[in-house]
Amino acid sequence: MHLKNTVAVSVPLKSKVFDYGLLIKFKLLLLVVFSSITGFLMAPGPIEWQKVIFLILGGFLVTGSANAINQILERDYDKLMSRTQNRPVADNRMSVLEALVIATIMGISGILILFWKLNFLSGVLGSLALFIYAFIYTPLKRISPVAVFVGAFPGAVPPMLGYVAATGKFGLVPGILFFIQFMWQFPHFWAIAWKLADDYAKAGFYLLPSKSGKTKVSAFYILIYSIFMIPAGLLPWIFNISGWISAAIISLLGIYVVIKSIELYRETEDKKALGLMFASFVYLPITQIILVIDKL
Repeated sequence: MHLKNTVAVSVPLKSKVFDYGLLIKFKLLLLVVFSSITGFLMAPGPIEWQKVIFLILGGFLVTGSANAINQILERDYDKLMSRTQNRPVADNRMSVLEALVIATIMGISGILILFWKLNFLSGVLGSLALFIYAFIYTPLKRISPVAVFVGAFPGAVPPMLGYVAATGKFGLVPGILFFIQFMWQFPHFWAIAWKLADDYAKAGFYLLPSKSGKTKVSAFYILIYSIFMIPAGLLPWIFNISGWISAAIISLLGIYVVIKSIELYRETEDKKALGLMFASFVYLPITQIILVIDKL
């Protein structure tokens, strides 16, 4: 798909700022930044607040760039879906050139901040996350459901990036933080894909784990991955990173997700997928907060 410029409708400043927020997916972006901060706080030693500021800024810019590129590449498909047809590029309120300039400036600035204001490994992680999300995951979404697996890698980078930003090195702890968020993404994203399956189909996106769509087969896969979240959440306790109280709380959160997955498997209804989606929204931030509190 070539990136030709399109005619954009002139809009007031307030609307333009709002469109920029839509372009970079501002609300989602805040969740990514939050996750990276929890990873930073899990690192040993005193908190260096200057690094936290650069982590927030660099993570914000890189993630915003990836989201903007995603919308540029998918603009023709976004027009077909009710959920996305009001995005600024898809709706011709913003030209492709303008969006591309924003994405480029944000991406380069964010990566430079991660490299020079934090450390080399942070820059590498940020660069890889941007590239995989924008240029591998995004086009793969219309080809194969394996896109969900590929997208889970950049999606799990934030807590690892936060830890590496603080320490300048990889290790067991950032690996476990990565793995917890990696496993969480499958039931989370598949619940969303289930709820929006009809809308996704309009654009040729078939992202549920089974080609059969919203069936017990897909629900079974979702249940299996939800069950795997429980041992993943126990890894910090197993490796003496956190205590038994946090392990118990995280396990209860995992069980809650599994219960919602069982409900989806039994009834295969959209309302059950919505319940699972909300359960997953609860799981991740509380798990990360609990781990940070335990570490402190």
